[in-house]
Amino acid sequence: MQLTIKYTLTSLAFLLFITCQSQIKNTKTISENIKGNCGMCKTTIEKAGNLKKVAEVNWDQKSKTATISFDSLQTNKDEILKRIALSGYDNDAYLAPDEVYAALPGCCQYERDHSDATMKHENHSTEMKHENHSNNMAHQSHKMEQSSNENTTSKSENHELNTVFETYFSLKDALVLSDAKSASIAASNLVKAIENVKMEKLEHKEHMVWMKILKEINSDVKSISNSKDLETQRKHFSSLSTNFYDLAKASDMQYPIHYQNCPMYNGGKGANWLSKENPIKNPYYGSKMMSCGSTVETIQ
Repeated sequence: MQLTIKYTLTSLAFLLFITCQSQIKNTKTISENIKGNCGMCKTTIEKAGNLKKVAEVNWDQKSKTATISFDSLQTNKDEILKRIALSGYDNDAYLAPDEVYAALPGCCQYERDHSDATMKHENHSTEMKHENHSNNMAHQSHKMEQSSNENTTSKSENHELNTVFETYFSLKDALVLSDAKSASIAASNLVKAIENVKMEKLEHKEHMVWMKILKEINSDVKSISNSKDLETQRKHFSSLSTNFYDLAKASDMQYPIHYQNCPMYNGGKGANWLSKENPIKNPYYGSKMMSCGSTVETIQ
């Protein structure tokens, strides 16, 4: 009797998956390894990956693999696996943010192996880039057929991190003017800009850097926002700029970003910052030593 019930439930689950898959057009089906432990994990993984009429995920608890079907003109496996990682579950391509993993219920906290996941990412990076390129080309062709006369918006205007960088530059400008109040306001705006970033829309390299620096940049930005003391703000801006440099290197902003250095700050240890303008305007000393420093790298 129990065997019959088990068989019936399995059959129903399979039929449901097939039905959902049939609703997805331009279907591509793949299998991916995704960490997890229990039924609660299954619910979270599938909810994160599923997108009505676009993507359907069926995760198997025993094998720790997911069968993923998706519309290849509307999404790709990279975007789906990003969403799953952001829900707390490591997979072949992406690691979950540490703070998200830590927030999982105890029964869902699977054994992690960062080195193994990193190796998997490296082995799959070429494949993912090729797939992303193919999917993007197909999607662009589809969009052109729908509206060949539409003007395209520049990549920099659509870039998910554009607002984050622009708000960072506003913060830098406030420190150049030695205006602690404006710096605090700019930092508050930067907190909001960071919160509004949709990580699933980031490119792969950006995503990996973003997960690495997110905790630190949030801490620095909030410290600047909560302070009215210029020296405190500048200290945290130095740390913030180091992380923003890594982010800029991973991003394609479509305009040059100048990485600049003040050798005098912090007792001669120096500090760096990012600028859209090449002429030096020192955020660590303002008018006292406005032109102190140099451009050490231009990121293009």
